[in-house]
Amino acid sequence: MKLVVAGSTGFLAGEIIRQALSNPTITSVVALGRRPAPEPQNAGPSADASKLKSVILENFDTEYSESVKKELSGADACIWTIAITPSQYRSFPWEQVVKVCRDYALRGVETISQLPRDGQGKPFRFVYVSGNNAERDPNKKPMILGDYCLMRGEAEARILEYASKSNGTVEACIAKPGVINGPGKESTLFKRAFFSLIGVPKIHVSEISAALLSQVVNGFEKDTLMSEDLSRIGQKVLAEKK
Repeated sequence: MKLVVAGSTGFLAGEIIRQALSNPTITSVVALGRRPAPEPQNAGPSADASKLKSVILENFDTEYSESVKKELSGADACIWTIAITPSQYRSFPWEQVVKVCRDYALRGVETISQLPRDGQGKPFRFVYVSGNNAERDPNKKPMILGDYCLMRGEAEARILEYASKSNGTVEACIAKPGVINGPGKESTLFKRAFFSLIGVPKIHVSEISAALLSQVVNGFEKDTLMSEDLSRIGQKVLAEKK
């Protein structure tokens, strides 16, 4: 399997890549981002760093260059982690937030899924990492981060719609984790209290990474995976590895 990880220098993407290098089913990992993706630290004794290829796309706004398309061709799956998070989005113009969180992903799934690939008999699998409180129904606008949650929900709906109209050539899954914790990402007391107050669950980065890799390799359990689903799947995968 050839896997594309978009947003390759981010916290979640780094752990996905680290685990993917030790997964024998995944034969190639393309780290797609604006900057070179470093080889993960502590990759483990079974990791094969030769599987990793860093591909730089300086501008996700425009049509992908032929050289980038060539590197992405043959991909069987993509895990899309590019986003401006809720804690960061007020530092950017709203138009930029929408572009990064919604438009980049839509262009990504449309572009990569239409590239030539060997496994034509199998669907291209695309995972969009969204958020626990993203809302697809405009009539159910959340009181907290309402516009942001509706925008992420719109992205979810459009990606699922794209897959549903692909005549089986594309399968899409929306991952809706809560707060992702892990080494170097421990929440402050204030953040823990705030997220607990608004009912946002926590998940460890190793769990969600294991869950997403399992889903792209073995097929999607369902088209929307909530944080509790991701924890359950990830914990099972990690336990089996031990």
